[in-house]
Parts: sequence; C-alpha cells; structure tokens
Amino acid sequence: MNFSIETIQELAVVYGAKIVVAILLLLVGKWLAGKCADILAKILEKRQVDVTLVKFLRNIVYYMLLVAVLVAAAGELGINTASFLTIIGAASLAIGLALKDSLANFSAGAMLILFRPFRIGDYVIAGGEAGTVEEITIFNTILNTPDNQKKIIPNGNISNSVITNITANPMRRVDLTIGIGYDDDLRRAKDILEKIVKEDDRILAEPAPAIMVSSLGDSAVNIVCRPWVKKEHWWAVHCDLLEKIKLRFDAEGISIPYPQRDVHVYSESDTAEQLEREV
Repeated sequence: MNFSIETIQELAVVYGAKIVVAILLLLVGKWLAGKCADILAKILEKRQVDVTLVKFLRNIVYYMLLVAVLVAAAGELGINTASFLTIIGAASLAIGLALKDSLANFSAGAMLILFRPFRIGDYVIAGGEAGTVEEITIFNTILNTPDNQKKIIPNGNISNSVITNITANPMRRVDLTIGIGYDDDLRRAKDILEKIVKEDDRILAEPAPAIMVSSLGDSAVNIVCRPWVKKEHWWAVHCDLLEKIKLRFDAEGISIPYPQRDVHVYSESDTAEQLEREV
C-alpha cells in the first residue's frame, strides 16, 4: 500500500503540472479558436460575403484550430502525435480525393462570392449558358433563361470558362449593320439613319452614335449604326431600330439587296470548243 501511495505521489509530481498545462491549453485554445473564427466571420460579413459561405468558413477555421489545440495538448502530455497526425493526413487525403469535384465546385463558389464577377439579377453568359442570375450557392449557380428555364451550373464549370456579364455596365451599344445597294444614294441613306436615331428618346446623346460605312460587300454597301442606350433599353431599341430602318428605307426607295452571286453556265459544246482552242 505504501508503495502504491508513493508511486501515485511520484506520478502526480511528474505529470500533474503537464496535466494542468494540457487542460489550460485546451480551454484557452478553444476560446482562441472561437475568437479567431468569429473575427473572420465579422470581416467577411463587412465585405458582404454570402451568409452561407461565412458560416461554412467560420466552422472550418474553428475546427481546424481546435484540432491543432488537441494535438498540442496531447503533445504536452507526452503522447506521440506523429502517428495521430499521419492518420489525420491520410484521412484528409482520402476525403479530398473522394470529394474532388465537390471541393472544386466549393472553392470556385467561394471565389465567385468573394470577388463577385456577377451579382443576382445580372444577365450573364457563364459555363456555356446564358441567363439572369437567380441564386449563387456554394456549389452551384442558378440561371433563369429568357424562355423561363432554370439552369443549374456547377461553379467549377463557370470558373474554368469565360464569364460575360452583359448587364454589368450601365450603358450598352447597339450594333447594327445595314446593307444598301450600290446604285442607292449613300449620303441619303446615312441621313435617314441619323434622323431615325435622333427621333428615339431612348438613345443617348453621349457617347454620340456612330454611323459610317464599314465595308464594300459582294452585293451591298454595308453601313454600321452604333447608338448607345441604357442597358435596360438595349433589346427594345435593337428591335425597334431594325423595324424603323426597313420601313423608312422602303418608303424612301433605298434598297436592302439580297445576297447575290453570278453563275456562268456553259453547254457541253461550248466546253468542247473552248478546250480545242486551248489545245
């Protein structure tokens, strides 16, 4: 009995301080982990990061720091943590390989939410699909197409492709190319286009509309008409201008020619005579 008491006393002397330090380390470490996670969450909230992402990142940081605290406490008690860290590393690798695609979508979603190449309500072309952004989640982005279809696109596909945010800027340019016949009056056609543009109140005075000859095509003289409008008026102005130009040109006798091609037809006798001449 005396030997047992002495042994306990020796163990208490040797390990008592380590146990106290390990417990303090756990308590303080847990508190610090929570504080650091809360600070990160507040920073992200100030940057108006999505609430779902904020909570997710806060929990990840908290539990990663908590694992580090547990490993440190175990090391303080004299426990060999090398094997423990090896198991954690192997498990993390296995989980990472199993969830490779999901993790790629998550990281892409985090980048989309942090850097905001587009916002809810923007009309974008992303991941090979076009539509209005309805929702941005951690793993997917949801688009609503003009014909009212819902497209759910993995964020990884979006981050690996070109993103075109059509409505990001307050103004857009309407690009029209109008072809007139070579026999038509070019100056008159340009004057008509200028009048049509000036008559539309939705077209902005600055930047000034551009009306100029862009090319001499195979069957038409091509004139570009490029007015600027507010982004919400783009589609309506685009369609209205096309209709007004067609009706006004018809009324003024300005032709919009069909594509033309000259075809030369030779008979068999003509071909034979031509071959004889060449010989």
